[in-house]
Amino acid sequence: MPDMYDAPQLDLSNQQKAAILFITLGPEYSAKVFKHMADDEIEKITLEIASQKQVTPEQKNLVIAEFYQMAMAKNYLSNGGLEYAQDVLEKALGAEKAANIINRLTTSLQVRPFDFLRKTDPAQLLNFIQNEHPQTIALIMAYLDPEQAAMILASLSQERQAEVARRIAMMDRTSPEVLREVERVLERKLSSLVTQDFTTAGGIKAIVEVLNRVDRTTEKTIIETLEVDNPELTEEIKRLMFVFEDIVMLDDRSLQMVLREVENKDLSLALKATPKEVANKVFKNMSTRAAEMLKEEIEFMGPVKIRDVEEAQQKIVNVIRNLEDKGEIVVARGGKGDEMIV
Repeated sequence: MPDMYDAPQLDLSNQQKAAILFITLGPEYSAKVFKHMADDEIEKITLEIASQKQVTPEQKNLVIAEFYQMAMAKNYLSNGGLEYAQDVLEKALGAEKAANIINRLTTSLQVRPFDFLRKTDPAQLLNFIQNEHPQTIALIMAYLDPEQAAMILASLSQERQAEVARRIAMMDRTSPEVLREVERVLERKLSSLVTQDFTTAGGIKAIVEVLNRVDRTTEKTIIETLEVDNPELTEEIKRLMFVFEDIVMLDDRSLQMVLREVENKDLSLALKATPKEVANKVFKNMSTRAAEMLKEEIEFMGPVKIRDVEEAQQKIVNVIRNLEDKGEIVVARGGKGDEMIV
């Protein structure tokens, strides 16, 4: 096998290399990686794997070597930043090879702007940006980790909370020029980390991730304010804030309260196409007889429309929201939920 640091470059596309990597890893480990990939990515890689008629030992070794180099470089980059990664790689590989790996890594991974901010204490960051324009704050928060952004959002004034949340939700694509200008204003030079293509951040899912991590009071204040200005946007945010599969985060007593409010036909339809852990969570909080009857109803239901399943699941989500609004249950948010209010 070639030395990990001196491996020559393969004349293959990234998809071909990925396919060879998965073939080399084998089905068990490949399946674990697939769980973290988008459906379209899985489809492309699967087709590429199917088209690989023969993979030589040399190709396997070179792909593994390249993968190792990229993984180590990414680790250096995430732990110490671009300069640290560059320094370590230059000492190990030489300036030319180090530059090549960094260039490929930043291009393929699209290293995001404001990387230094994600390693900054939220309290210090708040002092740093709180006097900026709401659009600037929204742009910066869109690139932060959701938990970090949630702490900052909760610390802003109520008026600014709703305004910043609205701007994050309405955000789509930001040009590299705008990103560079914001970074210059913040006296940081990260232009080397900005790709030449338009970079996507913000949007409905981004603000949902943030709101799922703020306290309930902050969340309600933002939602109520947004509902007045933009009811359609607010409804879309509320729809995504708690999905049916999230019921696994409910404690048993809370789930039992929810099940008492749900019609059996909606429950059986909702569980028709759901992960096993979700179904087991529901069955666990029913009597043995009721659980067996529900399993039989689902088994003999036959084919159903995905749209009908989603509607049934949404009905149950609405029940959960209603109970939460009444203060009868507390929903876990960001993996840090409280116990049910007694």
